[in-house]
Amino acid sequence: MTHITDQRIVVLVGGVGGAKLAHGLAQIVPPEHLTVIVNTGDDFWHYGLRICTDLDTVMYTLSGLVDPANGWGVGGDTVLTLEALRRFGEQPWFRLGDQDLATHLIRTEALRAGESLTSVTRRLTSALGILHPILPMTDAEMPTIIETVEQGTLEFQEYFVKQRWQPTVTRIDYANAERATLSAEVIAALDQADLILFGPSNPWLSIAPILAVPGMRDRLLARDVPRVALSPIVGGQALKGPAAKLMAELGYTVSASAVAEYYGAIINGFVYDDRDRHLNIAHEALRATTLNSVMHTDADRATLAAAMLTWVQTWNADKVGGAV
Repeated sequence: MTHITDQRIVVLVGGVGGAKLAHGLAQIVPPEHLTVIVNTGDDFWHYGLRICTDLDTVMYTLSGLVDPANGWGVGGDTVLTLEALRRFGEQPWFRLGDQDLATHLIRTEALRAGESLTSVTRRLTSALGILHPILPMTDAEMPTIIETVEQGTLEFQEYFVKQRWQPTVTRIDYANAERATLSAEVIAALDQADLILFGPSNPWLSIAPILAVPGMRDRLLARDVPRVALSPIVGGQALKGPAAKLMAELGYTVSASAVAEYYGAIINGFVYDDRDRHLNIAHEALRATTLNSVMHTDADRATLAAAMLTWVQTWNADKVGGAV
């Protein structure tokens, strides 16, 4: 049996939950065997700077810089620049830390000079000592657009941060999707993967944009390897963010079962929390198991990552689909 760290693993993530799983994997899987593909649907232009929130959350988490209280931003960062903006009559609604601004300045300068997002991300992560490849889902700008009852059409950060995800969502679109392409690096990582994981990120706001990049779904479905999602819903609630509220607004039952049904054929394995073990999620086309999926500490992240990889290893010994 192949050792778990000998597998070539790709994990698709976005946001804090996905960054936690990526960090857990990075603790036990060598850099040459783990690639992290990150949602960029949350990216936007703000005060002339290109902000890539999920890429930065993953980058700060894997480098140990992340604010442990929030799970995003740089720990101990100050906001003197925002205070100076208020002096000029501005009303900043998006928190930009002073150290965080350095990331955005370097990225923006590189993009305006014609460098790809993949390339500048590689430079930033390398400078922070991150050895595991972190790839944007596409180099193209492909913003997530939220249609709401109360506020009409909103760009993602307007909905998520400025409106604190309170408007009722009726539809989610991905602008410029028809012009987006998969990078050579993303294609290579997917084609070489022995295992593809979907982090416990919001399936509609963080994973769906990745799947919406032209060619992504077809490439995933073509891979006859374990494709395993980790549920972000535990005990009928979201651990963080608007996932539960959004599911209800879009007509889904708020449960781990509904998450598995939403992913459909794109996955053939599903991990959900022990507290939901009463749910009968496994079926002929989907293997499923329960684990303690809540990650409070760095050790929790590594423990969960190892448990997921160990469970997938049993697939070779158990060819019959169903719960393990």
